[in-house]
Amino acid sequence: MVKIDNAPQAWPQSGINQADLVYEEVVEGGITRYMAVFQSQNAPSVGPIRSVRGTDVALAAQTTGLLAYSGGIPTFVSEVRATGIVDVGAMVAGSAYTRDYSRAEPHNLYSSTKALYGAANGRGVPAKPLFQYGSAHLKIPGATIRNKSITIAMSGVTTDTWTYHRSGSDWTKSINGTNVVDTTGAPISATNLIIEFIPYANTGFVDPAGNPVPEGMIVGNGNAEIAIGGYVGAATWAKSSNVSPTNYSYSSGTPVKLRPGRTWVIFAPIGASFTTTQ
Repeated sequence: MVKIDNAPQAWPQSGINQADLVYEEVVEGGITRYMAVFQSQNAPSVGPIRSVRGTDVALAAQTTGLLAYSGGIPTFVSEVRATGIVDVGAMVAGSAYTRDYSRAEPHNLYSSTKALYGAANGRGVPAKPLFQYGSAHLKIPGATIRNKSITIAMSGVTTDTWTYHRSGSDWTKSINGTNVVDTTGAPISATNLIIEFIPYANTGFVDPAGNPVPEGMIVGNGNAEIAIGGYVGAATWAKSSNVSPTNYSYSSGTPVKLRPGRTWVIFAPIGASFTTTQ
């Protein structure tokens, strides 16, 4: 698991398109930040790597494995470490990290999956299954209308739009109208999208600019939208504890299955505007 910066100063990022799973959460100032999870592919460069937030505690606990990050508020760092993850953060495994001095700090800290696995020195346990999968041609039950795009208002300053490309059966991302690419120029893309509507709480902490630091409450239950193959279906989510995986079901009660490929889980605030274009 690697915590990745998503401030505009961090664009373009490295390694996101090699991740199997990406979580997107709202942080202070209304921007978002990513937790990229790698298992089946390596990334020769991944970053910029940034600090953890309270939302990451439950993500770390359900996933276990290695966690790469660049510090954080001491309370959050202690809580993340207490989940039992293998800490390969910059404070512990500094030799696994490098800085790109063509970029301004703090948006210039990088590592690689090879370096992070090496820093773990054989520690770690096999990942737990987080989703159910079907075929590469799986469709959302009952969905009949293919959509061209999905737009999610993550905050007052960040709007995500995902555009579906039928030729490749994937979605590509833009933020506030700007197409997002990685350092190779490839569009940031996903096969499956899970838009999970969650409450955010004020942690009582503030960043150096005085912005309140929010925490996404991902233990509980609520509504979701699933997007696969251009189709969108209403669903629900339920997570009973930090260590439990999140279960997703369609409104019919049918468990959600995904297509093999990269999945994005987008933690949108409850009440966020969610629109589709056909």
